Amino acid sequence: MKILMYRWKAYNYKDIKYTFEKLGYEIEEVFQDLLNYDVDEAFAERLRKIIKDDSYEFLFTVNYFPLISNVCQEEGLLYVCWSCDNPLISMYHKSVFNSVNRIFLFDITNVEEFKEMGVEHVYHLPLAVDVNRLDYLFANAKDFNLYKNDISFVGSLYEKNSYDKMEFTMPDYLRGYFEATMEAQKDLQGINIIDRMLTPEILMELQNYFELDKSEDSLSDLNLIFSVTTLGFKIAEKQRRSILIELSKHFDVSIYTNSNVHDLIKVNYRGSVDYWSEMPKVFRESKINLNITIPNIKSGVPLRVYDVLGAGGFLISNFQAELPMFFENEKHLVWYYNQRDFFEKVDFYMRHDSERTRIAKAGQDFVRQNCTYEARIQELLSKL
Repeated sequence: MKILMYRWKAYNYKDIKYTFEKLGYEIEEVFQDLLNYDVDEAFAERLRKIIKDDSYEFLFTVNYFPLISNVCQEEGLLYVCWSCDNPLISMYHKSVFNSVNRIFLFDITNVEEFKEMGVEHVYHLPLAVDVNRLDYLFANAKDFNLYKNDISFVGSLYEKNSYDKMEFTMPDYLRGYFEATMEAQKDLQGINIIDRMLTPEILMELQNYFELDKSEDSLSDLNLIFSVTTLGFKIAEKQRRSILIELSKHFDVSIYTNSNVHDLIKVNYRGSVDYWSEMPKVFRESKINLNITIPNIKSGVPLRVYDVLGAGGFLISNFQAELPMFFENEKHLVWYYNQRDFFEKVDFYMRHDSERTRIAKAGQDFVRQNCTYEARIQELLSKL
């Protein structure tokens, strides 16, 4: 059995590839930087030739690529993808209705959206962690002291967002409306109000200040693009900076990021860390790890949650609607519902080492038994 995999810089690509191989599949990889996810005729022609020259069970990608879906549709090859980002703007495309598609999304809200659009083969598949890989890393590492922290956050601050570039081109009323929307969303956990705030009247005025750039076959609109790529990223920046600044007034807080941290005066800047060799050590050696989910992920559980728990780290996360579907609060991890709840829980668990240790151990045991890549891929294969 042979799978063709398109390789790109997705964090979980190697774990998925290894799992397919563990299950007995032979993997052939194809790689090329795409000039466009929609149209790149040189790559499309190369892909057609690869498919014609051999026999594959299916072509697999992490996330969705319209160009690849269309080539698979032409050649009659099953196209299977599993998202690690949400929402995938690339999925709002005519190709999403191709009959060869088998699309797996980790956010159930997004699954239901595409089902309502008439997409037939779209399924819910949560993300995963390879605990055995982490066990091997820890067994062979000797530099754990370099990664000890009281409270740590690993991730982007999204300071490179398009909202900042257009903010002062808008009239005062429109700018004030978006600021109020972002402030309201910033303090809401597990609920996304952005879509409801982008009313037809607001969108009509916004189109005078926001250039919508999309391909001919794209199904995306101003509401989607602006809410995700502009407001979503800006809200994430506001949330993360606000939380880190307030926490650092009372606790020792560290951040690992490539982002600009000029305003995080009391936060310890640790630089960036490698996903494979360093990040798990941060999660294991920090007393408290933070997950602050970008609001673009409406209900799903992001990869960071599985990465922290798999490393044996203690995690405090914002509430996401799907968390109770898989985990128990204050048994496997701790989630919060608002900022007051968050600060109270940080204070409590900083003072209760045994509780942190118990929860971290239970969380790791749970993902080890229930959230492995092997279990997820087996579920994926059963749908095929």
